[in-house]
Amino acid sequence: MSGASTEAPFGERIDRALADTGLQRALGGTVGRLATARRDAFAALPEGDALRDAARAAKLGALASLDRHLEALARAVEANGGHVHWARDAAQARTIVIDIAHRAGAQTVVKSKSMATEEIALNPALEAAGLRVVETDLGEYIVQQAGEAPSHIIVPAIHKTRADVTDLFERVHGTDRKETAEALTAEARARLRQDFLGAEMGITGANFAIAATGSLVIVENEGNARLCSTLPRVHVAVMGMEKVVPDWPTVGTLLSLLARSATGQRMTSYVSVLGGPRGDDEVDGPEEFHLVLLDNGRSELLADPVLRESLACIRCGACLNACPVYGRIGGHAYGFAVPGPIGAVVAPTIQGTPDAAALPFASSLCGACRDVCPVRIDLPRMLLAQRARARRGDVSGLGRAERGLARMAARVLGSERRYRVATALLRGLTRGLSRFGPAQRLPGVAAWTGPRTLPEPAKEPFRRRWERDRG
Repeated sequence: MSGASTEAPFGERIDRALADTGLQRALGGTVGRLATARRDAFAALPEGDALRDAARAAKLGALASLDRHLEALARAVEANGGHVHWARDAAQARTIVIDIAHRAGAQTVVKSKSMATEEIALNPALEAAGLRVVETDLGEYIVQQAGEAPSHIIVPAIHKTRADVTDLFERVHGTDRKETAEALTAEARARLRQDFLGAEMGITGANFAIAATGSLVIVENEGNARLCSTLPRVHVAVMGMEKVVPDWPTVGTLLSLLARSATGQRMTSYVSVLGGPRGDDEVDGPEEFHLVLLDNGRSELLADPVLRESLACIRCGACLNACPVYGRIGGHAYGFAVPGPIGAVVAPTIQGTPDAAALPFASSLCGACRDVCPVRIDLPRMLLAQRARARRGDVSGLGRAERGLARMAARVLGSERRYRVATALLRGLTRGLSRFGPAQRLPGVAAWTGPRTLPEPAKEPFRRRWERDRG
């Protein structure tokens, strides 16, 4: 099974995903389990709502003073012996990392899971520069061996079944067929061990950076990020600039929500705090530490009063697991490193292509993403805003008939009298369509009506019942 090509239009990628029975089977189980685990974790946390309110206030407060926090972080990192690099866009970030690798004489680079490096397409650039790049997170390792991109923020290989991984390892590794998850994991671990020991440079992301101390916080369940950041001589962390927070209490609040929202755990297996290069009296750690602070459209989001809130995201993936659209098409169809509702909000600004501008239309606007977000980001409001902006560029994918119906609906809904007349006329028509199904074949709008089942209207409309009950 391969990821959907981003060279194809978004609509074609959706069609391929819906027709991929293996993908549907893989998504159906894992997405549901993650959503259930999150629900159970918060049910056991009586102060969950209060923590979410505190986390939202903390993140929005940090964004309000982001320039000050970034300057404080840079001073603290340098005081700890590290180096800070400012990358205005993806191209500059790639150049910075490649230059560090060449100066260090690196040949092999080990990487832990990082959405920022996926966003800037770092791996292909490193390989083009002559470096061998090894993903060490198990899910990332699987998709790298398959020649694919990650399909989920937290579970990169969510689109793969165990049988898929079994076939992949047998083909790529040329080893005996492994049938259990434990055996597959052991095979990957054995191959990665020598890479950890031999790599000259390690690259990680960062979940949070603390301005007051210059510390990076990395959360994980496998321990590979610790190995990437401590064994090689050089450690490079690539981090979106919005990840900086002022102090430890803020990190404590966010950590209490991150794992619960992502996997349903109270806490991940490993929480690493990195303070810079190895000191003279320390045994572990790199000789050099470099922090690459990535803008790549974030300044534009920060300056936007509607979209600024998207930078409060802590990349837990809960909105993906709750989204009925992501649950059907997976991550590859989005064509952006961060899929799902949050990706559909930020991609039009960060990626800036007509294809990315169409992503906000892949939403039912049901609000489930907002309901599960640990920092209560109002994703539906921002999706609507991005849709309105996309309409000005005519990238919505709507045909002439659909645009005409949308204008007609706007006119009807703008007048109570017209609304009452129209609903009265439509009741009989809708009842007939729901019984005989011709709506699925209406010319011009079949793309919208085809996947939907038209319900039969109630015998008495809600408005009439409401007016009667009030009287």
